[in-house]
Amino acid sequence: MSNIANNQPMKKERMTGCHAIALLLTAAFTIGFFSSYATGDQNVQDQHNSRATSVNTHSSYQHVTTGDSVRSVVEHPAFKGFGEYLLPWDNRPQQLNTSLSNVGSLLPYHSHVNPDVVVRALNHMIDEAASGRKIFYDFYTGQQKRQDPAKHSAGLFFFRGDPGAPFAVICPGGGFSYVGSLHEGFPHAVEISKNGLNAFVLKYRAGSGLKASEDLAAAISFIVDNADTLGVSTEGYSLWGSSAGARMVGDIALNGTAYYGGLDIPKPGAAIIAYTGHSIYSPGFPPTFITVSADDPIASASVVDRRVHNLKRAGVTVEYHRFKHAGHGFGTGVGTDAAGWVNDAIGFWINNSNLK
Repeated sequence: MSNIANNQPMKKERMTGCHAIALLLTAAFTIGFFSSYATGDQNVQDQHNSRATSVNTHSSYQHVTTGDSVRSVVEHPAFKGFGEYLLPWDNRPQQLNTSLSNVGSLLPYHSHVNPDVVVRALNHMIDEAASGRKIFYDFYTGQQKRQDPAKHSAGLFFFRGDPGAPFAVICPGGGFSYVGSLHEGFPHAVEISKNGLNAFVLKYRAGSGLKASEDLAAAISFIVDNADTLGVSTEGYSLWGSSAGARMVGDIALNGTAYYGGLDIPKPGAAIIAYTGHSIYSPGFPPTFITVSADDPIASASVVDRRVHNLKRAGVTVEYHRFKHAGHGFGTGVGTDAAGWVNDAIGFWINNSNLK
């Protein structure tokens, strides 16, 4: 306030006691106001890593529980403007009344859906939003969305690791009918971020494998094009896919992003492929981690066996985890013999992408 005072013309008359008290009260109010504004009411985003540097302005955000409804997630203030994109199905209002304790009923192609795992991942996201961090990114422009309204539902959920660390893009499955991020997207991303690596979960357009792969190419291009702002390294990135999502990863691993309308970007440092009957391969495939269960009723383990054999014969580095009793769509594998596979896949990514 001294600069303001010094810029005023000097008064010749003697200041009265009342005037002095009034000025002191005004100064105290002004200093208090600006101090409160500077430290409590704004989120200053670091342009390199998108991390909020101010105090938590949303500490009142409440966690969800398995006793809450899906509606409470969609309408949660942490997810304002994009809550519906967390859900598996587009334009199905009846799913809002489902209890999170029964969230597996929304994922018919998946098994071993653990509500506690789902809720922990959602609460991680709530905490990120409460800290002032942006967690959802559009990667299509307004013009692209006007040309194809279905692109309104496409986007990326960002789970931050260490600033400047490489990134993973996770493509959940759902038979191209729905996107199972709650079960095999967000929980995977939490584990990746715990290891100091960055992770994005892709919400893609359902209904078409080709459009889904185009969304993946566009998402990778967006991340690479905005890597400095997002605070991620583009070196040795990885692609993760489960079931239908693994088909998308296979498409990019085989053909690259430019083939699907994206930028001409180097192929990933590693591909993580879970329970898919997709059998494509080539000598140009990146190092590949593959997993399936012998009792999978959708993705035949014998088909996966042959793909692993063909990849190895083509000279591709492969790590294969074949479980016995996990079924199809087992997510992180909690409650099955596949438990822990996500961390094994993270280790494979690190070891084969020179990330040590």
